[in-house]
This record gives sequence, structure tokens and C-alpha cells, in this order.
Amino acid sequence: MTRDTGALDEPLQDRIAQAVLAADSPDPVGTGADVTDPDVTDPVGTGATPDGGSAPLDPEDPASHLIIVRRAAEAERISRDLLLQAVGAARASGHSWAAIGRELGMSRQAAQQRFGGADAVDAVTTSGADAPAAAPETRRLGPITALDEMAELAIAGRQGWRTVGAGMFYHLVERTETRWEHRRVVWAGPAQRFERDGWQVALRAFPWIYLVRDLGLPPEQP
Repeated sequence: MTRDTGALDEPLQDRIAQAVLAADSPDPVGTGADVTDPDVTDPVGTGATPDGGSAPLDPEDPASHLIIVRRAAEAERISRDLLLQAVGAARASGHSWAAIGRELGMSRQAAQQRFGGADAVDAVTTSGADAPAAAPETRRLGPITALDEMAELAIAGRQGWRTVGAGMFYHLVERTETRWEHRRVVWAGPAQRFERDGWQVALRAFPWIYLVRDLGLPPEQP
């Protein structure tokens, strides 16, 4: 089974190739997404110049080829992770394996065999701070879908729970001593633009970024 992708492939390949060869490549798959986490950006590498700056890689220079290989591999890894998250989001939105398979150019059975493990994948992010001595209380909020998750998170937030992770049909929420507001935005552009309004990134689960904001009020009683 093949899928007709129209005029998409060549422009997309051009963007990825340009990102791989760029002097600095914070967005190696050319999505415009916020991928500023060190675990994502550090392995991509840059082509350093003798004066300490950086310059676009030159395929005519043999010394650049290993850097290009490393960047291309990193772009593939990030693309693979985004695809896994996208499949999980599609399933959470109610799409069948047959519909997902059509988009991927494969059968329903092949799609389910390849991505069925997405049910168990958590999109959990951490702030990088040292873990507390005693782990906070957590629980699964679900079953929920993309259609009702924000309403359920709003209720949980008023009761002092904030999301810290997500899987298929659930959020992992953590108990706190204050109320929280939740927001879901499309993963496009730097998430730092929301910080001036008090939001912080709770987790990234492509194609969404989930934001939380501490309201500084005591939780409501359930």
C-alpha cells in the first residue's frame, strides 16, 4: 500500500536537509517546534570555526560528513519520537488503526503492530531540578480523550492536582497544596512566550504542549 503525498515530500525534505546543514540546528526536523531541551539540542552539534563561531556545514569538506551523519541521525530520532506521539494523540482523539494506517501507507494490522506500544508511552518532562526526597502523590486521571481532557484537568486543578505526564487516554497528575490552571496549545514556536503570564511547561506530547499555572489558592475539597 502506498500513500500519495502530493507536493509535500520534496519541500519537507528540503527543510530537513537545510536544518541538518545549518550552522546551529535547534530544530533539526524543521518543524518550527520548540525543542530547546538540552537532551534534544545538545546531540545535534554545530560546525565550529577556528575563531570559536560556527558556520554551515559544507558537504564538499570530508571533515563535515560525520557531523552531518550525527545530525541526520538526531533528526531521524526526533522525527520518530514525534510520530509516536502523533499516533498516540490520534488514537486519543478517537481515530481507528485503519485510518492511521492509511495516513502511514500501511495496513491497519501493520500500524497497530508498529505503534500499538504507544498506549504505554508516557510523555513526561522534568524541570531538571533535583528530585525531592519524598515523591509526591500521583494518580492517573482517566479514561479521557482529547475532547474532554481539558475539562477534567480543570476539575483536577481546582482540587490541587497538576498534570506531569500523559499516556493514551490518561494524564498522570500530581497532588500539590495549591490550585492549578491548565492550558493546551499547539506545539509551535518557543514555549517561553507564555512564561510572562505565569505559565510553565508541564509536558510536551506532540502535537500539544500542556501548560500549568499556579493560582496560589488552597485547593477545593472534592
